[in-house]
Amino acid sequence: MDPHTTFSLPNLLCEEDDSSLNDTKSKVSNPRSEDDHYIRSLIEKEAQSNDYNCVICDDTTRNWFKCARLDAIDWIFSTREVLGFHFRTAYLSLTYFDRFNSRRVIDNGKEWAIQLLGIACLSLAAKMEEQVVPSLSHYKAQGYNFESSVIQRMELMVLATLEWRLCCITPFAYLHHFLSKICDEGECNEFLVSKAIALILDFSKEVNSMDHRPSVVAIAAVLLACDDQLTRNALEFKIGVVSSLHSLEKECIYRCYNLLKNIETKKNTTPESKSFELLINHRNPSSNIGIKRKLTYNGFEQKCPLQKISRRL
Repeated sequence: MDPHTTFSLPNLLCEEDDSSLNDTKSKVSNPRSEDDHYIRSLIEKEAQSNDYNCVICDDTTRNWFKCARLDAIDWIFSTREVLGFHFRTAYLSLTYFDRFNSRRVIDNGKEWAIQLLGIACLSLAAKMEEQVVPSLSHYKAQGYNFESSVIQRMELMVLATLEWRLCCITPFAYLHHFLSKICDEGECNEFLVSKAIALILDFSKEVNSMDHRPSVVAIAAVLLACDDQLTRNALEFKIGVVSSLHSLEKECIYRCYNLLKNIETKKNTTPESKSFELLINHRNPSSNIGIKRKLTYNGFEQKCPLQKISRRL
């Protein structure tokens, strides 16, 4: 790590450990009583958070931002592959990205600001999750060449906007526990883990991560990975055997399950599943990310200071 271009966050501890998602190689083990207690504590922390269901996006900016967000997600996933990050690191960066945009507004058409925000969020997530963190010069945005000092300034803006609360819970914290509870012991295998992860990644492209609680996304993905033909009664029966889920609204889970199913149906009309391809090839990353053009930003635009009262970029 280059100490001149990165900074560490030694006092910030993540709510997840390596056992929550060690790529797709972790074996699903039998649940223990202490696991139930831990999962319930995570769900309780979600309930105490004010981050969910707080997305603000008016109709005039919705279409532009949706396209810009998708470009940022594609860049995050591609860079994750190049740098060898965990999938949970990429998802965590997307959580930062969506939380930031739920509190600040990026003006319509400022693609450079979206790109810069994506870099800052992935860099911060890597510092939270990865053992080896690359210098900021390794984050190559498509079409832009941001200096390290500019990325650091955006990191500070993200930290200030999120009030330094980087210990976010992601769906990956729940996956193995829910799989061990929902699926039969003989069915809990690496393929189901990979399928659930792919579902979560596809979901993140289409739906803002602040729209649904991580536990709801996780259980919906696990249910769909195990069975894509569940009726409402069958779904509620499966949910009922997981004691840690009793505090969640079944309607939210059912709605998320159907939303995931619709996304997968739509995706399967295309020739290839890119998210599943990421899972298959995650140990054989490409060497480069294509760059269309070079634009250097030595600082933010003068019209967009860090402390602007309107809270717009």
